[in-house]
Amino acid sequence: MTIRFAAARTGHDRLVAKRLRRAGFLRAANDNALGLCSDALLKAALQHFAEFGMGAAANAAMMAEAHHYAGDAESYGWWLSICRTLDKRRAERLAGELGAAEGRRARR
Repeated sequence: MTIRFAAARTGHDRLVAKRLRRAGFLRAANDNALGLCSDALLKAALQHFAEFGMGAAANAAMMAEAHHYAGDAESYGWWLSICRTLDKRRAERLAGELGAAEGRRARR
């Protein structure tokens, strides 16, 4: 037996439909800022996720941290970007922690 659902119509339906027609609602609503993720970076992040699964962001953060302490700024930026693509909060927290550590080291 087929079950059908028909929502009740109210006066609010027209208001919602009118607002949904605005151009601002046609864009994807995700947490990636426009222009921050290139195709190469997205492909690398997806390959990294395919290799490490749910631990991919943690592994990318670990790689970024290792390259940071090794003094390799380019590789640090790359791994931090991969981490940011997979887990924005983790990447921002790592960047903040490493920046704070650099600040403490500079003050000594």
